[in-house]
Amino acid sequence: MSGIEGLTKLPELRRRILITIALLAVYRLGIFISAPGIDVDALTAFFNQSQGTIFGFFNLIGGKALERFSIFSLGIMPYISASIILQLLTVVVPHLEQLSKEGELGRRKITQYTRYGTVLLCLIQGYGIAVGLEGIQTAGGGRAVMDPGVSFRLLTMVTLATGTAFLMWLGEQITERGIGNGISLIIFAGIAANILPGFFNVIHFIKNGEWTVIKALFILGFMVVVVAFIIFMETSQRRIPVQYAKRIVGRRMFGGQATHLPLKINTSGVIPPIFASSVMMFPATLATFVTIPLLNHFKNFLSASGLLYNLAFVVLIVFFAFFYTAIVFKPDEISENLKKWGGFIPGIRPGQPTSEYIDFVLSRLTTLGAIYLSIVCVMPTLLYASANVPFYFGGTSLLILIGVALDTAQQIESYLLTRNYEGFIKDARIRGRRG
Repeated sequence: MSGIEGLTKLPELRRRILITIALLAVYRLGIFISAPGIDVDALTAFFNQSQGTIFGFFNLIGGKALERFSIFSLGIMPYISASIILQLLTVVVPHLEQLSKEGELGRRKITQYTRYGTVLLCLIQGYGIAVGLEGIQTAGGGRAVMDPGVSFRLLTMVTLATGTAFLMWLGEQITERGIGNGISLIIFAGIAANILPGFFNVIHFIKNGEWTVIKALFILGFMVVVVAFIIFMETSQRRIPVQYAKRIVGRRMFGGQATHLPLKINTSGVIPPIFASSVMMFPATLATFVTIPLLNHFKNFLSASGLLYNLAFVVLIVFFAFFYTAIVFKPDEISENLKKWGGFIPGIRPGQPTSEYIDFVLSRLTTLGAIYLSIVCVMPTLLYASANVPFYFGGTSLLILIGVALDTAQQIESYLLTRNYEGFIKDARIRGRRG
């Protein structure tokens, strides 16, 4: 059964896709519901001047919810931050490490801790945003907050925390009742909402004579090449051959088959660009609210179009790529599990030599993946400086878009394959009964 035919002929898959679309539509509608106590026009004017700050970055990830001060202004990023924090704490906290090894029950407990951490982060970030908004004043003298004070701060904290909690529930519903990972699809929807306005800007540039048609076609072709390159790198993997020894249990013989251990080139995903972007934008964010000459000089020194900024950005991406890979991927555990089940890598002794070999291969792959992430993330700056591309092309947003699209398509394909196998088994049973 082909993909399009499967989408139209399988009622359950069609229902899941429609549920996913409906829930994402609810999220997009909520973007236009503003929280109380804010002058939206003054806030929008402020964000037009804050493209180089961390607010502009999270505004892009959230589908421009922050510039409208929507009830979903924090988006789903607090949940992702809490998940990463819990994942890092699993390495150093024995209780969390034990829970991570207890299967489904432990996973549910860690998920519950993640939810509590999300609400706590939302309250902290909500208070910080409320205090920051009270100090915003546009060039025309307008203020973003109509009635600043304790009541506004408490209302903002409760409103934004409730909005993120609802998004967290929405993502879980998409994962359970729809298709794909709900949290990732919410981020995908927020970023994808900026694509169409970007193309409208290109058309506007062509009509005004700022761009030629040849230049627009060249950039479009370049985009296709870059997307193909990212897809190739995201789906590429190094397969380490694994052989299982034959063993007899009772009267039956197990093992003897050959398989492989897949290692992705980009093991860390989009975590390094997100962390690196947050660190690099922090000085510009502070300079927005604090008038310190030294901080302003440092902000101008680390201009997003400068060589020093790009070099520091690349260094941070490489650092976080190795750091996160070392946290989530443990060659010692893989080696121990292979030894426990009678598996070995041909030509490599089990135990510590296997762990060292996997770590050696993983280090080379991480180096290649870090270089790949650096090229993709520095590309927007180069395009903006050379071709004045009016939308955020490349970087973290493009990596998230393609990664989520590939994961969702893979889940749909797996679902179709599963249903086909069920159909084959069902037909076989029917024929057997008739026989």
